[in-house]
This record gives sequence, structure tokens and C-alpha cells, in this order.
Amino acid sequence: MVTFVATPIGNLADITLRALDTLRAADVIFCEDTRHSLKLLNHYGIKKPLVACHKFNERAAAQKLVSLAREGKEVAVVTDAGTPVISDPGNLLVQALREADVPYTLAPGACAFVAALVLSGLPADTFAFVGFLRGKKSEKRALLQRYADFTGTLLFYSAPQDVDDDLALLLEAFGDRPACAVREITKVHESVQHFSLAEGLAGEKRGEYVLLVGGAAARENPLNSLTPAEHVAHYTAQGMPRKEALKRAAKDRGVSKSELYKLTLGEEGEAAGEEEDA
Repeated sequence: MVTFVATPIGNLADITLRALDTLRAADVIFCEDTRHSLKLLNHYGIKKPLVACHKFNERAAAQKLVSLAREGKEVAVVTDAGTPVISDPGNLLVQALREADVPYTLAPGACAFVAALVLSGLPADTFAFVGFLRGKKSEKRALLQRYADFTGTLLFYSAPQDVDDDLALLLEAFGDRPACAVREITKVHESVQHFSLAEGLAGEKRGEYVLLVGGAAARENPLNSLTPAEHVAHYTAQGMPRKEALKRAAKDRGVSKSELYKLTLGEEGEAAGEEEDA
């Protein structure tokens, strides 16, 4: 069995019992950086053969992983911090295991962007994790443009030397919005800083950052300027059954179908009264 294992993103105590059991039972451990992973393994007294698996050799490592798994070896896969695959190596490994029909699983645990979302206090009901902004500036701008109208919270990873440039691109793409920078999560110097994109983030940049940006303002549906009865009539005129038209109009207006039904009855009643008076 191959098990992808989430490891601490800072505090070494943030590891699950299942993760430790998996690492201790493994015949071999695939690591993003063997030197980095040794600190964690030594901390818990775990000594196992290590295989380097990083973005420069992931395809070759995938072949070795499949071969070991087919031999019946217990294999654990870790990255430097957090959950493998999430802005870390591992995706090619999963694809290779799927193609080879080799069973695999995940021992879940720490993930930096999830922790940052909780710490930020920004809306968490709808969000999009974008990860690192990579490539040329034109490529970054094109990527950000795809999220310009997204109304949920946006999350990005950023290295300290890239924070100011990344924030400048976010301001260019989205205009001024509330933002938050969460850094050094679970570590001694953990911090949560709220600011606006126009203000920028003050101070020296140190440590790994998660940048969060508030979503775009929801665009008002032009149909909501109609009266409730007119709104429903708009959909029935398109051939939609009245029941479905009520449901659709209620969704547009952010009210329950029963509430909208009462409003249309009241409106229709007023119209009937006006006709009688005439």
C-alpha cells in the first residue's frame, strides 16, 4: 500500500497518530527533501530508507514507487510540510498509481491554506485556493482575470521575496479589496495581518505567506428590479411552468419560494382591486 502522509507545517507536534504509525510501518519513505524530512523523522525516532521525490525527478520517482508497491512494499510519501500534492510534488505519483491500478490512500493532516482561512476570519463558506502565482507576469495576469468576478474568498501562497509583487498584481487585477496575510502558521512568530490591497502590506517580509483576498461584490440581477409578479411572469413567458418560475425567481431574489408566492398573491390581489375600483 502507498500512503500519502500530511506532515506538520511548523510545529512538529501537529502530526496525527495515524501518520506516525504509517511512517513507522513503512518499508521506504519518499521525501521532497530528505534532509528536511530527517528532522521530523529523527524527532520521533523513525529510521527508514529515504527516496528523494521532488519536482525535478517526480516522473522517475513515480516509476520506482509503482515498482516498490507491486513488490508488496509499504510506502509512505511526504513533502516538506503539509499535505502532498497541494502546491507540492505528488500529483504525478497519484496519476501513475491510478494508471498502474495500484492502491493508495491518504493520512490527512495539516494544510496551510485551510489553517489560514480559519485564522483570517474572512468568509469561508465559498472560497478558491489558487496557490502560487507562477510564470511570466502576463500569465499571472491572465490567471487572475479568471477570478475577477469570483465572489468568494481567494487564497494564494507567496514566498517572502514575492509578496510585494504578488500584492501589486492582485491590486491591478481586482482593484482595492480587503486582504489578509497569514504567515509562519503554527510557529513562534505566527501572525495575521489585515489590510487593503491599496494600502499594501507594511513591514519586512519573512517566512512563508498565505495571502487572502475578499471576493468580488455580487452583481445585482436586473430582474430583481421587477415586481415579484413581473419577475415570475418573465420566466413563465419563456415557457417555464409557474412552479419552476417561482423557484427560479425566488433564487434570483434570495428569498424562499413560499415567501415569493405570498408576495405575488398580494401583488395580484392589489391589481384585482384596482380593476374593480375602475
